[in-house]
Amino acid sequence: LKVTSSICLSDGLSPAAAMSVMRWAASSSALLGRRCFAGAASKQIMTVSPNAAERLHSLMSSRNDPDTIAVRVGLRTRGCNGMSYTMEYTDKVNKFDEVVQAENGIKVVIDSKAVMFLLGTEMDFVSNEVGTEFVFNNPNKKSECGCGQSFNT
Repeated sequence: LKVTSSICLSDGLSPAAAMSVMRWAASSSALLGRRCFAGAASKQIMTVSPNAAERLHSLMSSRNDPDTIAVRVGLRTRGCNGMSYTMEYTDKVNKFDEVVQAENGIKVVIDSKAVMFLLGTEMDFVSNEVGTEFVFNNPNKKSECGCGQSFNT
């Protein structure tokens, strides 16, 4: 489907997500003709794997702060390849933030400035011989540094 001048909001994107996509489209030649996002109605900005939801539930349960409502995921400029992920506890949802519901009633708040970079990303939690960590499987990533701590789109 093509839309002449706007993103197709009937595809289920929240107003904040649609605004982020429109800002990205305005500064990018990637959306020639401004296409609607078919099938977006049932998708969240980011998904949280069962392992990540379990770990987040454990972390949130052990935190003795009744004001903490979620974990906020964002991006910041740093590292040798451009951007890195940030995670912090939060007690609020800002005006244009997105909220992702995970298993166990866990909420993940996506910072509004990070939405367009995290579309389609899966947040996972992995354990191996070296250690344990949250991993972001981001389809928008074009490259990353050798240590995997920063990326660019």
